[in-house]
Amino acid sequence: MGAKTKTTKQTQTKLGSSDFVHLHNHTHHSLLDGLTKMPDLMEKVASFGMEAVAVTDHGTMSGTIEFYKEAKNAGVKPIIGMEGYVAARSRFDRDPAKDKARYHLTMLAMNNTGYKNLMMLATKASLEGMYYKPRIDHDLLEEYGEGLIILSGCASSELAENLRVGNYEEAKRIAEWYKSVFGDRYYLELQDHGHPDSPTAWEVQTKINDGLEQLSKELSIPCVVTSDGHYLNHDDNNTHEILLCVGTGSFLSDENRMSLKEFELHVTDPADIIKRWAGGDERPADLAADALIDWISA
Repeated sequence: MGAKTKTTKQTQTKLGSSDFVHLHNHTHHSLLDGLTKMPDLMEKVASFGMEAVAVTDHGTMSGTIEFYKEAKNAGVKPIIGMEGYVAARSRFDRDPAKDKARYHLTMLAMNNTGYKNLMMLATKASLEGMYYKPRIDHDLLEEYGEGLIILSGCASSELAENLRVGNYEEAKRIAEWYKSVFGDRYYLELQDHGHPDSPTAWEVQTKINDGLEQLSKELSIPCVVTSDGHYLNHDDNNTHEILLCVGTGSFLSDENRMSLKEFELHVTDPADIIKRWAGGDERPADLAADALIDWISA
């Protein structure tokens, strides 16, 4: 998800739970992938002392109204978003040899214009880009990018897929394109399970994070830390595995089935994330999102 910071290279102010914002969350509207119910998410966020939260369901905004009402009732600032699927080429291309691949992208509405554009992207993804998943493309992002804040995405994003195989120059080209379109509304998304001190540190995400930090320095693109939440509590891990089995037509006993059990995908205590990422001077920009949160209208 994401965080805001009061950290600079010269000074470091102690951060509290209200300084961190989860910017990458899935609910049960991410069908066969997310478990979290909206009221439970608001209760959890409030119990942490957090003041805002985002919902970024996969390819849909079907939970937006429920999310907004529940957040307002809980006194939490709702950040409306969506994790979109970006087509490998155009949203109109459907060659099975070239177009099965699609890339994840975290999109957040910063105002009413951004909200309308997010709805337009979700609609066109389903009506024009549907191929296994509802897909958008770079043309749509250019056309409907006003009012949106873009995070580079998870390990299945355009940047991450290139960084994980060592294709740094292509990742750099993609980052430059996004920066040219979105300017200072574009952030590189460092995921918490790539931090070496994470309880479930994943070496692939660590490599991706390292590449993103290098891009940040080269291209002057700020970073933001997220924690990819798919269920509410750590104990929901096994239930989430059952959900994945339903979605993939597998059994828990299948040795080669898709599994995310080795990852911590619950709504993480912000104190734990802050402890990992803001504990020293080595990563002064990792929690940089003050401007991002301040931009977003309540």
